[in-house]
Amino acid sequence: MMAKTFALLTLSLALAACGNAPRYLIDPPAPQQRLTTQAQTVMLRDVSLPEYAAASEIAVQEEGGAVRNARRALWADLPERSLTLALARQLDAALSATVAAEPWPLAGLPDAEIEVRVQQSLAGADTIFRLEGQYYVRAEGLSVGPASAPFAIAVPMAGTEPQDIAAAQSSAIAQLATIIARGMGR
Repeated sequence: MMAKTFALLTLSLALAACGNAPRYLIDPPAPQQRLTTQAQTVMLRDVSLPEYAAASEIAVQEEGGAVRNARRALWADLPERSLTLALARQLDAALSATVAAEPWPLAGLPDAEIEVRVQQSLAGADTIFRLEGQYYVRAEGLSVGPASAPFAIAVPMAGTEPQDIAAAQSSAIAQLATIIARGMGR
């Protein structure tokens, strides 16, 4: 009985500690350019993230290469949801098309779909945030750039504190939106 009470108390304290952890937003700066695309509507599928990047804890790579969670720091929203919505907002502002995340909220079907598969989204011990992967564009009968293209974005960070990581990831998402918009637009 005493062991069970101790286990429940330990669990309660652990959960309370998580509740007090600061939470960080992904908030990219507004795009600087607006491009025209043949598509009038574009759906962004949910961004696919590696497991460590999809967790609510902020991941950091150590000197030896191991990936660990930043101490007492969480993302303010689910990372896949947050990245998807931030990228959709960026693309909507950067392209002449109406861009929305799935599930498709508008009438009819979108003219084009974008899928982003992230292979790495990580703050390195070298104070560089890396966002790497591949994006895919599907559009029937429209010329909207390459069907697929890799991306490799490196953003210098002021340090490896959670606020530095959040700022760098926000910048990386803005850069990814620019890459995709330039591929789709003119």
